[in-house]
Amino acid sequence: LYLPPGMPDPNRPEYTEAVVRAALPVLEASRGRAFLLFTSHRALRLAARALEGRVPWPLLVQGDAPRAQLLERFRAAGDAVLLGTASFWEGVDVRGPALACVIIDRLPFAAPDDPVLQARAARLAQAGESAFLRILLPEAVLALKQGAGRLIRDEADRGVLVLCDPRLEGRGYGRAFLESLPPMPRTRDIGAVQRFFAAERAAAGAGEGR
Repeated sequence: LYLPPGMPDPNRPEYTEAVVRAALPVLEASRGRAFLLFTSHRALRLAARALEGRVPWPLLVQGDAPRAQLLERFRAAGDAVLLGTASFWEGVDVRGPALACVIIDRLPFAAPDDPVLQARAARLAQAGESAFLRILLPEAVLALKQGAGRLIRDEADRGVLVLCDPRLEGRGYGRAFLESLPPMPRTRDIGAVQRFFAAERAAAGAGEGR
């Protein structure tokens, strides 16, 4: 688990560009083979424009082709970078070395202006309960767990999960997200990520040489 240091507040206008800057050295270390998952289509498009021409691997963007076709291309390429939103957070199964890294831009809280959410929150408020604790936080924790689950699909899968949102360590509720994830080493050092992938390549090369 890599938590990039120095990330701005997710509500800042430059946040998505900061996500891209944090992602680039990870993608270089993993040599593509990554999902970048976003909580909004706007962030997805901003990131797609920012990455275009800056990475040497196939760049697959949700909306450019049907989901099934994008996944087929991703598996076939072996080193692609796929950018997706909600539909890629769950029910997507890519096993083996084609997917070695999942990068998530921010904690997946539901939009506060959702009318269904507002109605549920109003009912809880009338009962003197917190909509954040009863609805927003548990649902976001589950969504993050599902997004992270794209990476480790079986016991043989290994990789790096990147969570860019600084609220994971800067807010008290961040612990709920971290505790929902499978046990894994945590780092804020990009060097640790680079060493992980270098060791993976060395192990794969040794296996091929036998």
